Amino acid sequence: MMIDKAMDAARRIVDVKYSECDAALLAGSVIRGEATTTSDLDLIVFYSDIPDSYRESFYKFGWPVEAFVHNWNSYGKFFQKDCEAGHPSMPRMISEGRTIKENERLKPVRNEANLLLQKGPESWSKSLIDQKRYFLTDTLDDFIGCSDRGESLLIAGELAERAGEFYLRINGQWSGSSKWMIRALRTFDDGFSKRFIDSFDLFYKNGDKEAVILLIKDLLAPYGGPMFEGFSVGRD
Repeated sequence: MMIDKAMDAARRIVDVKYSECDAALLAGSVIRGEATTTSDLDLIVFYSDIPDSYRESFYKFGWPVEAFVHNWNSYGKFFQKDCEAGHPSMPRMISEGRTIKENERLKPVRNEANLLLQKGPESWSKSLIDQKRYFLTDTLDDFIGCSDRGESLLIAGELAERAGEFYLRINGQWSGSSKWMIRALRTFDDGFSKRFIDSFDLFYKNGDKEAVILLIKDLLAPYGGPMFEGFSVGRD
């Protein structure tokens, strides 16, 4: 099985490259059973005696590897940064990672990650909701008015990112980027995610914008609809 091969490779990599580490975890798509032919091994490695965290990428034993190397304090700033952005990448990796090398100090780190994930992101303020509505509206207007196919493709991508983030965060859910956005939408609301995918798929296939436009307007409607008149930021 893929997971067994991945775990075996991860143990060998830790033995060869990080033999002096205190602890190590294997995270990412391979341990969730979502690996593809291009998936890499995500390793989180802890040391007591390195001054700060670093990240490195390499190939080993036939696998592409992304290693996130930390001391027992440095991971905290990544927890904070990820949670402020609403994309809890590091807490998720540590929460779901499988142990390659055990250490008693791992348990409180895992507990911290689990608590952050369970708590969810900070709620958006009214002013932040209005700001997000404004930029979503602005992108929608660009999308509606654009007649250049190439430009429309890129605007649609930005619109999808903004719309997905808005729906998830307004409902108190963690967001994500790229594939994590769709995974978060599917986990929270499979019905909405299907409409979301179908709407953008229709545009990408034949240029029909109507389903996307209606999706965004329906998304904004409960919060005051599109936002332009009266919007201001940075003014006392």
